[in-house]
Amino acid sequence: MLPPNKRARLILNTDAKNEADDQFTIVHALLTPTFDFHGIIAAHFGDHRSKTAMLDSRKEIDHILDLMDLSGSIPVANGAATALPDENTAVPSAGAQMIIDHAMADDDRPLYVAFLGPLTDMASALLMEPRIAERNVVCVWIGGGTWPVGGREFNLMNDIASANVVMRSKIEVRQIPSTVYRMMSVSYAELQERCEDKGAIGKYLVDQLIDWNLRVHQGPIEHRSLGDTPALSVILNPNGGVSDWRPAPEFNSHMNYVHTGQNRPIRVYDSIDIRYILEDFYAKLARFDRGVQELANFG
Repeated sequence: MLPPNKRARLILNTDAKNEADDQFTIVHALLTPTFDFHGIIAAHFGDHRSKTAMLDSRKEIDHILDLMDLSGSIPVANGAATALPDENTAVPSAGAQMIIDHAMADDDRPLYVAFLGPLTDMASALLMEPRIAERNVVCVWIGGGTWPVGGREFNLMNDIASANVVMRSKIEVRQIPSTVYRMMSVSYAELQERCEDKGAIGKYLVDQLIDWNLRVHQGPIEHRSLGDTPALSVILNPNGGVSDWRPAPEFNSHMNYVHTGQNRPIRVYDSIDIRYILEDFYAKLARFDRGVQELANFG
């Protein structure tokens, strides 16, 4: 076990049942000893695909923990079931309260809150307890379109108001826009060789990804972007990619960036070291599987 000062405090906010890549990021985070894992928050993903999106995400999180024999070991909280009604009104939830509680805790280490979907729970936490903007909190967000113009992007689309609340705040933000996260492609053959035989969780990760593609995509397909994984990469290896500090933008109703120049800088990534973060995941999954097998043999 690493000493506390060598571990990064982490809360993972995930719309886990939205697609098929959050699952890989959840498992990766759980297998990373550098993380002092404070909890997982189930996030909504709008009402385009489900009318119970947040609860669907919660069910998926619980299923993953069960497959890894970690049920009850990691705190899990429900986030907001809907987007903010406007930029001044929070949607209180146990997930937003989890962020507040850990942000206000007596701990000098940064609190990383990684968002794999909309920023609803971060914005709600800021509106519920504005003092967290003065704390050592780092919001890592998979979201937003191509810089500097922007445009339609799924995570932003599901709560534009929350993104504006966060961008106008003083909280530190690391943004991984769509131009970066779409480059995290893996093939079926790669996943079958590196993951499928790594126990129940490895097989589930591959099966659910292929099943998603078969159900949702038209025409032939043999790949998937593990687009949420960079959220972990920028914590574990912050210089593993090209990034720049830019004044935080705001967003209009068309999801274009509005560059007011009035907000504090955020760190925007233009590329990620894909080899590093994918190989890190594969290695950790293999080590986890060996440990499970050794425990079974010992028993």
